[in-house]
Amino acid sequence: MTTVNGLPAHILLVHAIVVLLPLSALLLVLSALWPAARAKLAGPNAILSVLVVVLVPITTEAGEWLERRVARTPLVRTHTELGDTAIWVAIPVAVLALLVWWRQRETRRSGRTFLAPASTAVTVVISVLAVAAAGAAVFDIYRIGDSGAQATWQGQFSSAPAAGGPGH
Repeated sequence: MTTVNGLPAHILLVHAIVVLLPLSALLLVLSALWPAARAKLAGPNAILSVLVVVLVPITTEAGEWLERRVARTPLVRTHTELGDTAIWVAIPVAVLALLVWWRQRETRRSGRTFLAPASTAVTVVISVLAVAAAGAAVFDIYRIGDSGAQATWQGQFSSAPAAGGPGH
């Protein structure tokens, strides 16, 4: 995907990642730590987190297309390199969201279980991993977004209002 309605697809797709990956990370923490939230949020978050994993490479590919069409600067290079890390924080969020959902599913079913839904030790391990993965995902997306904003806006505006602009 290269453009959408005349705009580079990356600048549109990136908004989905900036919103949906932190949202999925938050829902992961809530569903890992809070049984009532787990019952309601584990399934939808498993779907959301897999969707994010699908969207990340589409967004980075669109970013690489855009990179070939803008001036090569150190800020653009930094943003591109950081953008390549998004998949490595999205995957653990998705895997853990799927584990939380599967364990929730197993608590409602009788018979053979694989992920020990009644085990407090397994719940604690998954919860700790969920908090760590969510924190890493939010921090990484912040870094990527900040570097993209720096690459786009640094030196592109004035601190003084433009002459003839609104309010003049």
